[in-house]
Order: sequence, then C-alpha cells, then structure tokens
Amino acid sequence: MSDRFALIHNPRSRRNLKVDAQYMDMLAAMPDHVLHIPQTHDDLQRTLDALARDPVACLVVDGGDGTVCSVLSALNASAWPRDSWPLIVVLPSGNTNLIASDVGFASRGVKALDLVQDRLRAWRAGTAKVSVRRPLLVSCQQDKGRDLLGFFGGFGAFTHGVGIAHQPTILSHCSHDAAVLVTLLVAFAQMLSPTRRQSWLEGVEALISADGVTSLGRSHFMLLCTALHSLPHGVWPFWSKNGVAHKGVSYLDVAAMPERLFAACWHLLRGRVPEWLRRSSAYKSGNAEILTVCTNQPFVLDGEIIQPAENDCLTVKAGPEVSFLRV
Repeated sequence: MSDRFALIHNPRSRRNLKVDAQYMDMLAAMPDHVLHIPQTHDDLQRTLDALARDPVACLVVDGGDGTVCSVLSALNASAWPRDSWPLIVVLPSGNTNLIASDVGFASRGVKALDLVQDRLRAWRAGTAKVSVRRPLLVSCQQDKGRDLLGFFGGFGAFTHGVGIAHQPTILSHCSHDAAVLVTLLVAFAQMLSPTRRQSWLEGVEALISADGVTSLGRSHFMLLCTALHSLPHGVWPFWSKNGVAHKGVSYLDVAAMPERLFAACWHLLRGRVPEWLRRSSAYKSGNAEILTVCTNQPFVLDGEIIQPAENDCLTVKAGPEVSFLRV
C-alpha cells in the first residue's frame, strides 16, 4: 500500500455549501482516482469497492457524521480486508460533527489536505497521532444485509429531539459542534409543554438487554449509546459501575416516567453523575459489547433513521477497529 490518499467529498454537507474558491480549485485539479464525489449510496459503495481493489493508505472524509457513517458502512460492506483498512481522516463539514470533535482534524480546506500529506509522512515514520475507535455496528435481525457503522445513536425522546433540533430554523443558529447538547436540551425542554410532557414521559415500548442482561422495564423514555470517547462542551451522559470507561458500547437507558428528570439533565449535560443518579433504578448506564433492542420504534444513528420491522430486534455492538489519523 502506498502513501496515497483518496478524498470522499460531500458537497451537500452544511459547511461545504459555502464555497471556498481556493479549495474548489484544488479539488478540480485532483485526478479522478483521488477525488470522489458519490451522489448516492450505490455510488459510494461502488467507490469503496473500487478502492478495495486498488488500496490507498488513507481515506479523507469531507463531510459530517452522516457522511462518515455512510463511508464506514460502505467500507464494511466492501471486500477490503478489515485488518488492512485504511486510516481515516475526518474533516468537520456537516450539520453535526461529533466524530470529528473526538477523532478528527480541526481544520478544513486546503490547510487540511496539506496536513493530511504531512501526517501520512509522520505515520510512515511512526510519529503520527492515531486514535482507534470501535464504531457501533447496528443491524436488524430480519435484515442481515444492512449493517450500519456509526458513533452516536438512540431512540425515544432522543429521536424526537433530533427531529426538532434539525429543523432549519434551529440549525441556522446553532454552532456545528453543539448537536448533542442542542438535541438533548430540545428533548428535555419539551417536558415543559403540558401537551407533550405526558406522552414523552410515558416513553416507548422496547425490550433492552446489555450483554444478555435484560432491563426490568418495558417502557423507556430514552436510550443513548456511543462509541466515542468524548463529546463537545463537556457533555457526557454515561458512567460505568466498575469504573471502566470507553470499553465497547457506552449506553444510557432512561426508564419511562423517570424521577428528577430535570436535575438529571442538569448534571449529565455537565458531565457529572451524583450518587443519587447512580443509585436510581430509572437511570442505567454502563459499557457493553452488545445491546439488543426489540422495538418497532425508529432508531437514529448519526442522523440515519433505522426503522425496525414489526417484531424485529436491533443489535448494537462494538464493531471493527477503525484508526483515525489526527493532527
């Protein structure tokens, strides 16, 4: 494998809509085997299949979380052997850039591509910063051919919050790295509305198990899970009883009609877990290799909506290792 890289550019990503003339000139000068602008998921899959036959050292993803999710899912579905997957570089260009905030480049455009080449040389010399993550691998048991890789997902109030927070009127006034903060704030703010409070607090029906241990309740206000090691602004609504962090899937399962919801929200959005929250039966958090979620409710993974079939179950497990090249 050479030091070549391939750039997968999503022109529809939010920050790419604002044209950078110098960057666009640089893209226009790139040969076809370097620059790829797939228009559909099928185009993207064909791109990754072709790259698997002629491997590069690094894939540069110019887009947001949804684009990274699509690229990694296509990579996973390709014939590219997992033990020789390329390094991944994430340029933060989307509506949400949680992945880039944890393992991505802080820069974009011409400067970022210059840095990529410099970091690849450092990688060959053994001096580059590389972060390894195991993305969430989400699949429906009745649809074996549609495995998705991503980094942040959930359902229940989280799904409702994503739908509201992604409205253009909110996105246009929200910094790109505040997605989870805004989504969770929106979700909890809906509790102030009497018309929505009761229906949201009653939760959604689901049977959830973590590494084979099934939760007692069938109604859930919200489930969150992630493969990231950090979130922007100090938000971290997860904890582990054994003190082991960032192993497998980090998850938070909030039961329907949870006690002291606003107090819990206040602490978790600041990355704090008081003792009463750890002891509460309404809030369960930990790390697992695999979550099984049996529900007919939509599950959101990095903006992608997964709709299970009736009587279907989702599995959310720690996927294959992915190496991210850092600045």
